[in-house]
Amino acid sequence: MPDRNDAALDFLLTRRSRPAKTLTGPVPDDDTLRTILTAAARTPDHGKLEPWRFIVLRSAALSRLGDLVARRGAELGLDLEQIAKARLAYDQTDLAVVVVEVQKPSPKIPAIEQTYSAGAVCLALLNAALAAGWGANWLSGWPSHDAAFVREALHLEEGERVAGIVHLGTEKATPPERPRPDIDALTTWIDA
Repeated sequence: MPDRNDAALDFLLTRRSRPAKTLTGPVPDDDTLRTILTAAARTPDHGKLEPWRFIVLRSAALSRLGDLVARRGAELGLDLEQIAKARLAYDQTDLAVVVVEVQKPSPKIPAIEQTYSAGAVCLALLNAALAAGWGANWLSGWPSHDAAFVREALHLEEGERVAGIVHLGTEKATPPERPRPDIDALTTWIDA
């Protein structure tokens, strides 16, 4: 039998994202955040391409992005409720990490595997923050998929896109448990 890491397994079986709206200060300091980012970077990465990078957003940057969300939403003709909801994700948090997918040319590693790696980094970042005792939530929303917004707000270049935005902070309220997937309904066993 392999050696079990029961503490890690228990964490994974009971982990729960914290809604961004329930996160407040304090937030991780730079050294703590560096440890969380280091853990997140230990993700599956076929070909060692590192098809992702991080952008750390603190309060002032998040406030600026909230203003850009309002302006860009109006330019797109979105309704006020859509704009307000998207802006709230930037206005109500003190720290967020943007995981940027960076597609790299490779004759061996298909683009989809690079996308999967960037998604794995988002989950690893979320789990590392939770394991370190912080509240965390992985969000995106329409602004993160709008090319003009991410170009102006985050200075993304051609071939880059937002894989996710992970908000971090101190949890001010414990969310209720939610229904979980029925593993038996989702699993097919093939023995021969």
